[in-house]
Amino acid sequence: MIKMQKTMRWYGPHDGVKLEDIRQCGVTGIVTALHQIPVGNVWEVKDIQERQEVIRKAGMEWTVIESLPVHEDIKRRGGDYQKFIANYKKSLEHIAQCGIKVVAYNFMPILDWVRTDQAYENIDGTKALLFDERAFIYFDVFLLQRPGAEKDYAQDRLNAAIAYGNTLEEAEKEKLYRNVLLGLPGSDESFTKEKVLELLDDYKGISDDELRKNLIHFLSEVAPVADKLGVQLAIHPDDPPFSVLGLPRVVSTENDIKEILSGVPINANGLCYCTGSLGANPNNNLVRIIEEHGNRIHFLHLRNVKREEGKRFRESEHLNGDNPMEAIVEKLLVLMQKNNTSLPVRPDHGFLHSFEGVEKYPGYSLIGRLKGLAEIRGLELGIAYKLQQTQT
Repeated sequence: MIKMQKTMRWYGPHDGVKLEDIRQCGVTGIVTALHQIPVGNVWEVKDIQERQEVIRKAGMEWTVIESLPVHEDIKRRGGDYQKFIANYKKSLEHIAQCGIKVVAYNFMPILDWVRTDQAYENIDGTKALLFDERAFIYFDVFLLQRPGAEKDYAQDRLNAAIAYGNTLEEAEKEKLYRNVLLGLPGSDESFTKEKVLELLDDYKGISDDELRKNLIHFLSEVAPVADKLGVQLAIHPDDPPFSVLGLPRVVSTENDIKEILSGVPINANGLCYCTGSLGANPNNNLVRIIEEHGNRIHFLHLRNVKREEGKRFRESEHLNGDNPMEAIVEKLLVLMQKNNTSLPVRPDHGFLHSFEGVEKYPGYSLIGRLKGLAEIRGLELGIAYKLQQTQT
């Protein structure tokens, strides 16, 4: 029975979680990126090989790039976008030369992800990531003060946000502001309110349809190159899977996935199947996505969420959330047997346990992810045994 390739994300030499710690979790593959290279610049072979050597010395292989970021000019199809597409192709050539076969990326404008609480406390004292629409609206309208933001929300949601904001002390408001902006690439830098509003202004007039056209144009350029090189591109769904800050979204729904994959119908144009991001939208059927697009799934992020009233969701235990993880893993195992291939998987996010103190990258504590990996591995073994029994 073919099993999934177990991997774990590592943010590089500055990550508080060391490679030797990750190896002791039982994974053979590392998911990482050259975060030190400015977005849009070419990844040179020597830099890729240098990182590969560090990982190999720790007894593992660099199996998935997450991510090779897409420059904002490409997303807007303006400025120097043609130069940045050419650079992306060159980076893919260098990546292939180094033997790495899977490249994850996203097409979310400005923010890579959004949460309003990086340390929501569970009943048992562990901490998790949470998105609360009330908090986000308060941030958008009253802290960031995005022009016209209040027009994007129904009055009852705006009233709920105001009531929420009235409960916050000044320090809590500052923390909320920082929490939301952690999703900005390079968020270790100091982003002023003026800078964020300037970035948002660049997307004025760009609708969902326009952004989708820009994505298809990008893929029509780079996917054939990747296909020729034997590299698989895996687009990550929007996180969260709905508009934030008035920005367009094009990888949030089942129909979005269909349009992207049919728009450039070659195998190299594929999906990073993230059960957490897709599962935050209750209208997405995660099992059906595997059934309809399984042959184009190149990378797996397995995590779970609990959805609450309104657009509020929190990370949950990997096997205890609103996503049917048992059915998902069974579908994935059947898919891999059918295609005679092993998909790379990583436990995505995890609870922060009190033993670890403060985490540098929210959601990426070692113990929380090790727990998720163990649960997924156990689930996989049990389902694999069941499938073998039914086949004999």
